[in-house]
Amino acid sequence: MSDEKIKVTKDGPYVVSANVPLRAETSVPNKDGIPEKWEDHGEIKSEGECRLCRCGKSKNKPFCDGSHMAGFNGTETAQKIKFDDEAETYEGYGVDLKDCEIYCSSGRFCDKGIGVWQAAENSSDPENKKLAIEEACNCPSGRLVVIDKKTGKEIEPKFAPQISVTQDEAADVSGPLWVKGGIEIESADGEKYEKRNRCTICRCGKSSNKPFCDGSHISTRFNDKE
Repeated sequence: MSDEKIKVTKDGPYVVSANVPLRAETSVPNKDGIPEKWEDHGEIKSEGECRLCRCGKSKNKPFCDGSHMAGFNGTETAQKIKFDDEAETYEGYGVDLKDCEIYCSSGRFCDKGIGVWQAAENSSDPENKKLAIEEACNCPSGRLVVIDKKTGKEIEPKFAPQISVTQDEAADVSGPLWVKGGIEIESADGEKYEKRNRCTICRCGKSSNKPFCDGSHISTRFNDKE
């Protein structure tokens, strides 16, 4: 894991340390309109430490322009809990699936084919096992984690520390900030959230699980071009 850091400020932006790269990524749907892969659109240039918008109102997204000062309530409501303490386990033959629903950001990769839960439970079939691993690893929020039955170890994508500014092509909205590679997230009160390989943090300002995304960008039709 890494020494990179995101600091949540009180009713203000995320302050991101200078050594964290920013990239642009889009979730691309299949013919049925279900997200199935990520498309990288390259680096978003920033110089040194940067401040990323958390209220959803900046005219310079993803960067903060001070719009939060008009009355944004950024109170953090997420519990500082460990994933393993809250996750429900679905047991299969080839893999088990851990599901911690409170982290869901409505990425919907889990809906492809028979769905990640059924695929994991029926993972004696190699194709189902492959599907369960693919769908869980594409989940940006880290709600879903697969465990190899033989080794007992998590099967995780290998991410370098970075933040991706996401777009949801199928829903035609702008998505959350996808935090990768074990970047530390520190709350406004100085306490730290569990450091994880992947998670999503809100940038529309409407999540009820701040600083984490809860999918509100879809219902509010968040668009970072506005």
